[in-house]
Parts: sequence; structure tokens; C-alpha cells
Amino acid sequence: MGSLIEIGPFIKLQRTKQEMTQGDLAEGIVSLSYLSKIENKKTEASPEIIQLLCNRLGIELSDGVDSNLEEKCKQWYEMLYDVYDKTKIIATYKELQGMMDKSLNDSLLMFEIHKIRYYLVLRQIDKALSKINELNEMASSFNITQHYYWCKFKGNYYSHTGEFNQAMHLYKIAEDKINQIDIDETEIADLHYTISVTNSKLRNTLEVIDYANKAMDIFQKNYNFIRCAQCHILLGISYHRIKMYDKAIKNYNLAKHLGELEKNNQVIQLTNHNLGYLYSTVGNAKEAIKYYLFVVEDEEESININGRLTAITSLIQEYYNLKNYERASEMAEKAKIILNKAYDKDNHYYQLYSYLIQTYTYALNNEEEKFKSFVTDEFIPYLKHHEDYGNLVLYAKMLGNYFEENGKYKESVKYYKLANSTYNELINL
Repeated sequence: MGSLIEIGPFIKLQRTKQEMTQGDLAEGIVSLSYLSKIENKKTEASPEIIQLLCNRLGIELSDGVDSNLEEKCKQWYEMLYDVYDKTKIIATYKELQGMMDKSLNDSLLMFEIHKIRYYLVLRQIDKALSKINELNEMASSFNITQHYYWCKFKGNYYSHTGEFNQAMHLYKIAEDKINQIDIDETEIADLHYTISVTNSKLRNTLEVIDYANKAMDIFQKNYNFIRCAQCHILLGISYHRIKMYDKAIKNYNLAKHLGELEKNNQVIQLTNHNLGYLYSTVGNAKEAIKYYLFVVEDEEESININGRLTAITSLIQEYYNLKNYERASEMAEKAKIILNKAYDKDNHYYQLYSYLIQTYTYALNNEEEKFKSFVTDEFIPYLKHHEDYGNLVLYAKMLGNYFEENGKYKESVKYYKLANSTYNELINL
């Protein structure tokens, strides 16, 4: 187990986990200030003192590597990458936690770092943040491999909260360490894929294509068709953005084909949604509606609520633009029911859908004042704050249209200008 000076943070970790104060642990063994120095790596305590502290914590101080435990940890870490059975992930976690609680060993720190990822997989975002805060104080004692995962999983946390610049900064630090550590090539592919996704969120289109291709080279070699499909979807999105529509459709169809081969409904419906969006952009509303309906009408559990909400809010927009207000209203009502099933009410995306549905509800009900004040005072400031330029262009234009149709030309010009300046910002990103 590392050097004695490294043990301090582990002791602190176990003490806080057992809700024991420094006084409880130190009593009769060392002074409070001395325990504080041990925990904060300010002093090197004797093996005898460390042993007494471990005894009081009810844990063994293990020497060397427990290969059985290491193997179990490795299996669990791999589960956190695939769309793995959650019940199995939780069961393995509990078994490992029981083993970790009994001894202070070399696997403990990596296990604690992977808990950030574990909580994110289970959508327990607050717990992930608490774990980050708890480990922050120990980060200076991480070795290079631990530091790699620390940066990657913190990046995952920021990706989840929509802070993509912060996430990218951490992913790039992780990427710089790849050549200095011994990690599996599938782990490198996963990082490249994650960087590609984040670049897509930041609209760095050429980087998306570069990193998606790097990841796909490895996934293809390992016959991991689902991960290849995910890369094709990213490539489709990127080619769509640079108006290379044929290439975009080709990549979406490849992704869909791989999804069908692997009977992965999530991939199939994600592709349907993106095809819907592509046809919507080129002005083919009929095709767009066809693909969006594939997603909305699929009741299978594997379609996450986020995917269904994206498709149904897109359908509301399509029907509204076609002036088919009856169908748009039907979809808005259906969207509210889906929104109520969402589990993560603090999520940035939940907020966004909530605003979208409310905006169209006011517009469809001809509640002019509510529509105007809601979009100008709440929705547009929200989109500006989250730098969601795509939606900002869309809803500034919608507001401009609305004012123009109601003869309020001065107001309409203001929002058309906002749409134009935002569009220019989008092009220059």
C-alpha cells in the first residue's frame, strides 16, 4: 500500500465514510493536530500509529496487490462504459464496496475515482458532484493513471451539466496522458469518441469528424458495431452542418443498418430522429414528420425520455410551421405527459423542453401577452445564458414573425436582428 505518507488521505476517506470525527479517531492514539497532519500528508506517521488508526476504523492494512479484488474492479470498470445492465452494475458495486470497507488497499483510490462515473451512469448527479468534492483534496496524490480517469470522469460530469468548454478542457488534459500510461485501446477510442461528442456540442465540426474517425478505426478493429454506429451518427450530424447532405444521409443509413444488425433500438431511433432533422432543414416537412413519428410512436423502454422529447418537440414545430395547429396541439399535450415522466428535473435538457412546450402552448392558444412575455423575459435569456445559438436563432425568428403578423414592426425588427446576429455568431463559432 503506497508509502505511509500516502495513507493519510485514505484514512480521512474511511473516517468520513463512517461519519467519525477526527476526535473520535484520534482519542487515545494521537493528538487532533497530529491526526490532521497525517490526513493531509503533512507528516509521516509510524507504522504502529497507522495500524492503531486502522484498527479503530475496523479495517486491515493490506500489503501488496489483491489480484482477486483487482480483477473484480476491472470487470466493474468495464461495465461503466457499455450500456450495461444497471442492476448488475449496482450489485457488483455493492460487493466491491463490502470488500473495500474491510481493508486499506491499492485498488481503493481507483475505485473511489470510478464512483464519479458510476453515479453519472445512474443519473445521480448530486452524488457525482459530492464525490468530486470529496476527492478534490486528494487529487495531488493521484498517480498518472488515476489522474487520467479523474480528468475524464470530471469531464463527464461537466458534459452532463452542459458546461462543454470546461468538459473539453479536462478531456484534453486526459488525452495528453494517453502515451504515458498503460490503457486498453478501447479506452482510448472511448475518450476520442467523447471528445468528438463534446466538439459536436461546441460546433467544432472538423474536430468532430477527425475524432469520430479516430475512434471508429479502433471500434471497427474490435467489431464493436454499436460504437461504430454512434460514430456514424456523429459524422452524419457534422456533414449535415456543413451542408454535405448526401454524406450525412449515407452515414445515418450506415448507423441505422448497424443498429438493425445488432437489434439496438436506441441507435435505430436516434438515426430516425437525425434523419427527421435533416429533412426538416432542407424543407422537406413530409419526410421530416415521417421520421419523427417513428421515434414518438415507439413505446419501447430503450428509447430514453430525452430522445422522445426531442422528437415530439420537433413535431410540434413542423406542424406549427405547416399551420396544422390541431396536430401541433395534440403533440404539445402528448409532450407534457412525456415531460412529467422525466426523472432528472434539474437537467439542462429538461428545462429546455419545458420552455419549448410552454412557448408553443401559449402560441397555439393565442395567449398573446403570455407568449410575448414568456419568450422575451424567460426563454430567450435562458438560451443566451446556455449559449444555445441554434435554438436562439429559431425562437428569435419565431418572435419576429409573431410581432410582424400582429403589425408590431418595430418589435419584429428587433428580434429578426437578434436572429441574424446570432446566426452570424453560429457561423463564426
